[in-house]
Amino acid sequence: MKIRAAVLNAVGKPFAIESLDLDGPRAGEVLVRIAAVGVCHSDWHLVTGDTKHPLPVVPGHEGAGVVEAVGPVVDDIAVGDHVVLNWAPSCGRCFYCLRGRSNLCETYTAPIWAGTMLDGTTRLHRADGSPVYHYCGLGALAERAVVPRQSCVAIDKEIPLDVAALVGCAVATGVGAAMFTAAVKPGESVVVLGCGGVGLSIIQGARLCGANPIIAVDSALPKIWVAKHFGAQSAVLSSDDVDAVVKSHTAGRGADHVFEAVGLPALQEKALGWVRPGGTLTLAGLSPMASATNFPSALITRQEKTIKGSYYGTVHAPRDFPMFLELYKTGKLNLDDMITRRYTLEQVNGAYADMIAGKLARGVVVIS
Repeated sequence: MKIRAAVLNAVGKPFAIESLDLDGPRAGEVLVRIAAVGVCHSDWHLVTGDTKHPLPVVPGHEGAGVVEAVGPVVDDIAVGDHVVLNWAPSCGRCFYCLRGRSNLCETYTAPIWAGTMLDGTTRLHRADGSPVYHYCGLGALAERAVVPRQSCVAIDKEIPLDVAALVGCAVATGVGAAMFTAAVKPGESVVVLGCGGVGLSIIQGARLCGANPIIAVDSALPKIWVAKHFGAQSAVLSSDDVDAVVKSHTAGRGADHVFEAVGLPALQEKALGWVRPGGTLTLAGLSPMASATNFPSALITRQEKTIKGSYYGTVHAPRDFPMFLELYKTGKLNLDDMITRRYTLEQVNGAYADMIAGKLARGVVVIS
């Protein structure tokens, strides 16, 4: 079938809206009509080249839609089901899945980062037959996508799909980082660096865990009131004396937990200084692939500070996506206000320009 999709043809170039051929689903795959896709920095890393990926590629990994067809051996999801897309599918059988770390599933890692389906081929092509790759095995910035069955998490049909899309990345990554990776406990102090979609989700996750105080830090003034709206008791510009603010709220010790949600090595290094002895720094922001961070090993040893990586919030998507949406339905997780603006597919470049300019908590591209 023919579909319209956003395509990145070269690093440093804008997305182009093109007509592509999409093959039907093969065994273990699902055809999804895409309803909405979140505007996320991870897709922008393709444009900058910070994430290396085969090109041309259809970006988009934070999405939701409606099942239109299923391939052979798919018997647990049906046409008409509403689904949130999971960009880290799991097999349930590998070393990591059997140890409760399905977000690190080794079965899907290689094909997902190669931009293909599990069999090593793409379902997207140009008219001449040349392949177009699927970012994160999804390629959701398109009218339709063929994805692995394991990338589909069925949800309540009453939930708006533009809201549900946020769960596929920002919410899972942020709320999960607080709940699962760091396991924040009631009464613990939390500092969140970066108040985009992931950072705001960390704030909400920390609030749900009972953290107090929650201190937000961002470089953009509009994000200060936004951070407070989502649960931060204190918010400060990164240009201010963050160290003094953190110490004033933590009896001079530093925070129990600091979350870096930007992915900047220099900020990660600075963040360690705001962690109390015995506390934890959790890195939830995606850094450029070739980057490195220098931490003072003597201080880490002598003060017993812990540094954790958080990949997709350590979530198990089939279990946690419905749980997040249940929290939304009961008013405990605010997803409606996270959407600053909605865009059409043709406005995709403007959407990412607004994201880079710091104008969005989260933008959403509404496709159908």
